[in-house]
Amino acid sequence: MTDRRVTDLDVSASKPSVTAVGGFVPPPYPYDRLDPMRKAAAAYEGGAIDLSIGTPSDAPPPAALSALANSGTERGYPPSIGSTTLRQAACGWMARRFGVTVYPEQVASCMGTKEFVAQSAGWLKLRDPRRDTVLYPAVSYPTYAMGATLAGCRAVAVPVDTQWRLDLTQVDPADVARALCLWVNTPANPTGALDDLAAVAAWGRSHGVPVLSDECYIEFTWRGPPRTILESGCDGVLALHSLSKRSNLAGLRVGFYAGDPELVSYLREVRKHAGFMVAGPVQAAASAALDDDGHVDVQRRQYQHRLRVVADAFGLLGTEVVLPDGTFYLWFSAPGGDSWAFAASLAERYGVLVAPGDLYGPAGAGYVRAAMVIGDAATEAIVRRFGRYSTTGGQPGRNI
Repeated sequence: MTDRRVTDLDVSASKPSVTAVGGFVPPPYPYDRLDPMRKAAAAYEGGAIDLSIGTPSDAPPPAALSALANSGTERGYPPSIGSTTLRQAACGWMARRFGVTVYPEQVASCMGTKEFVAQSAGWLKLRDPRRDTVLYPAVSYPTYAMGATLAGCRAVAVPVDTQWRLDLTQVDPADVARALCLWVNTPANPTGALDDLAAVAAWGRSHGVPVLSDECYIEFTWRGPPRTILESGCDGVLALHSLSKRSNLAGLRVGFYAGDPELVSYLREVRKHAGFMVAGPVQAAASAALDDDGHVDVQRRQYQHRLRVVADAFGLLGTEVVLPDGTFYLWFSAPGGDSWAFAASLAERYGVLVAPGDLYGPAGAGYVRAAMVIGDAATEAIVRRFGRYSTTGGQPGRNI
């Protein structure tokens, strides 16, 4: 295994783009950079197979759809914190699946977890204006860093070790002293890595830094049991959970955060003033989904099957892919080390779209992420497309 430790990252303050008069100019949205490849893949006979974005394609649980249509909550303003039913369902789910006890007053809803990730730095900056730094994994979901930028804060990347896990020993003490929070993501997007959440929580408590644990892939943990940061207690930590991945409800935009009572109380009050509230019918659907574990067990088996099949299919091209410890993503080295060239070739030759690794930070350069959110028919089509190449006299792994 190659040494993936990040020692040469620029972990200085991120600097937003500015105009001549000093205004913020949003950078290109990461996945918009794939548009040329998307067009190339769409031109392939049979159309594009999109593995670039983790948008679920499988059906949500019927109970959630029934609750969405029949809640009778359309005419009233929903509680910003989340209905009692939703918060109780969240507590019940965490107790059943992860063995942790959390009370409804320690839980609050959010309008999809991406919204919470993007907004939280701003809210925490109001809470403690002396601090201005957001710590986040060097290879990670882009919104952790962008949330800091949008709040006018410093985004500082935490180096990762050879297993893509946070290496908190490498954080500059000066950055620790200025840290508003530390983000951790387990299982991790894009790498599938599993951090030691108890150790991360202990580090945060010892340094007085709130730890925000993004656990949206928790149900898709393949090595060992699923793990939550709340197993080590709620003091100084929040766990963030999503219905998008677990229950294929990405279009409803609903999730929740739970943990430290003071942090939850502060954030829910600020968010109430800002008008953040999940629609009533959506809260009803989320409650029904959290009460149903059976559909998640089915989804787990589907993702495990697709991960194995597509990993083997890449082998037909001479590309070795190791199955992840968690998530529904394959994360692997691009042949030749150029992830953009590899991705472009996959789009043009096979109509398959993947995400180059540096979309998740400079330390991801040379790697590729492929999301197994496609249906079984598309999974089989990948095998046929890659297999056709390997049986037509080509040189697997050399022409891509």
